[in-house]
Amino acid sequence: MSAAAPLGFTHRWVPRAGATRTLLLLHGTGGTEDDLLPLGELLDPGAALLSPRGPVLEHGMPRFFRRLAEGVFDEADLRQRAGDLAAFLRAAADAYGFDLRRTTAVGFSNGANIAAALCLLHPGVLWEAILLRPMVPLVPDPLPALPPTAALLLASAEDPIVPAANTERLAALLQDAGAAVHLQWVPGGHQLTRADVTAARDWLAARR
Repeated sequence: MSAAAPLGFTHRWVPRAGATRTLLLLHGTGGTEDDLLPLGELLDPGAALLSPRGPVLEHGMPRFFRRLAEGVFDEADLRQRAGDLAAFLRAAADAYGFDLRRTTAVGFSNGANIAAALCLLHPGVLWEAILLRPMVPLVPDPLPALPPTAALLLASAEDPIVPAANTERLAALLQDAGAAVHLQWVPGGHQLTRADVTAARDWLAARR
């Protein structure tokens, strides 16, 4: 099912009868609302799926917020876009009847970064997040005091885009804000692999 204007984001909503969890799927640069639907099915076949398209275009490629260069983010735009996404999530929860406390963000690259920003800027909108190849989006001052929030960070030491130290810094930042964080290293560079699917699926299953 596709929708657009009423909730502010072009998106896919895939309901599931009896679902106790919703997966919020956040694509990487150049992706669309369709890209991560197969991943969501692999991670939890019983979950409802909500997959928005990033509203920012970079050379025609959708993203969730602007960047000034590789790894250099437009913080003002990031803050605005995170607020827009938080409003979309609240509106979608009302429109489709799902519980934000039972919603898990699954973000890849740019999608992981906007999910991390949501956690840090809008505590209580996301309670669980799987961040695939994330990096530090911004450092709020002061740090928020997060409600019970859990995050799985899946990173690769061979990633040519995200330095290992940056991912470790994000893990520490989320922990300092009060999140329960598990950082796991997998092979594969910046692309998603079977190891990511296995680790994410196991983490989700343990949190039922």
